[in-house]
Amino acid sequence: MKFDINEVVAEMATAVKGVVGENWSEVLSVANQFLQNKKERFELLASLRIAGEISQKRFESRLNDEKLVAEAEFHAIAVISKAIAQRAANAAIEVLENAVKTAVNLAK
Repeated sequence: MKFDINEVVAEMATAVKGVVGENWSEVLSVANQFLQNKKERFELLASLRIAGEISQKRFESRLNDEKLVAEAEFHAIAVISKAIAQRAANAAIEVLENAVKTAVNLAK
């Protein structure tokens, strides 16, 4: 299975939708904008990890930074609480992390 950033970003949006539930219509625009703006960065991080150019520890550190940025952007939407913003950010980044882990394991 090849790593497909478009598929991963779509799955990340679905993960966010699952967390924010009834607030999805208010979050949709910000979530999609965030994911599209970060897509190249996510793809770069993924490709570096898959190619073994960065360690798992460094990859996880960068993902944590991305979670914090995502949380801040989601929290900026007044309709969701900080806890929901955290869960939405975690859900989105977890999808990316799992996709990269799968790709790394297949590349071995």
